[in-house]
Amino acid sequence: MELYAGIDLHSNNCVIVVLDADDREVYRKRQPNDLAGIIAALRGCGEVTAVAVESTYNWYWLVDGLQEAGYVVRLVNTVAVKQYDGLKHSGDFSDAHHLAHLMRLGILPTGYIYPREGRALRDLLRKRSQLVRQRTTQILSIQNLLARNLGETLSGSAIKRWQAANIEALTLLPEQKLALASNLTVMHCLDEQIALLERSILKRASLKPEFLAIKSVSGIGEVLALTITLETGDISRFDGPGNFASYARAVDSRRESNGKKKGEGNTKCGNKYLAWAFVEAANFAVRYDAQIKRWYQKKSAKTMPVVAIKAVAHKLARACYHMLKTGEAFDVKRAFG
Repeated sequence: MELYAGIDLHSNNCVIVVLDADDREVYRKRQPNDLAGIIAALRGCGEVTAVAVESTYNWYWLVDGLQEAGYVVRLVNTVAVKQYDGLKHSGDFSDAHHLAHLMRLGILPTGYIYPREGRALRDLLRKRSQLVRQRTTQILSIQNLLARNLGETLSGSAIKRWQAANIEALTLLPEQKLALASNLTVMHCLDEQIALLERSILKRASLKPEFLAIKSVSGIGEVLALTITLETGDISRFDGPGNFASYARAVDSRRESNGKKKGEGNTKCGNKYLAWAFVEAANFAVRYDAQIKRWYQKKSAKTMPVVAIKAVAHKLARACYHMLKTGEAFDVKRAFG
């Protein structure tokens, strides 16, 4: 008998519902987030055909554990799952039932389960991005204090070179200098950790052929190549360059009817790290590649510069797709001819 399990996952517990081939519930229970207990509950139902798990922030341990136990796991794209709007009541049990029901029908929207061995390196790169944002916060705080109390503006690159003596030379109150010293200390600590993570990530990923290929694209350096390579994962999961560009948020989300704009789609649907990487690459490519700069100038003459940059990012995303798919070298004339 075919059995289908849906798991509604939360921070400290989960709800399991198991359906048979006739959509009848054979098991339903709320369980604590204990892998051994969850596996025991599923095995007590019999041979489960597949298990659907919500793609929540804490799905790693459950999906990895179920796969190691031999289960076929489907990671649910929760944004794409819609329940009937006319329901008067819904809850965790109805949500888990709905996941199992959709999986039984073969219409469950699913996402990509990034391989466990590569996921750790990708998440380490994301940790680097988090630390860079925190470093930027310290720089902005220093700039804000200087502008507020001295009417001065100082570039971020100049602040990065600051030492304690630079603060002591300022005509500020002791309390204000202490605030700047705190920001500077945190910034230097973040610099050390960012450099440490970069060295570790590059050591593990720099020899991969896809990293070396992406690094050859105009506007893409080591960090951007790492981001694109690690966030993309298996390129075969994308049906075509348009799908990949959409995942990188490099396509228009405009909705039209009869030639008129009727709204926009979900602009945040996709990978925010890839979106950042391709926009950054587009800005560098426009600055340093003459052919891409000419293409950008023609585009920006017809529309806003931000839209033109997004168009360059779209072109780069499509080029990277073909490079990862076929192994061919980057051809700027082909991409921006």
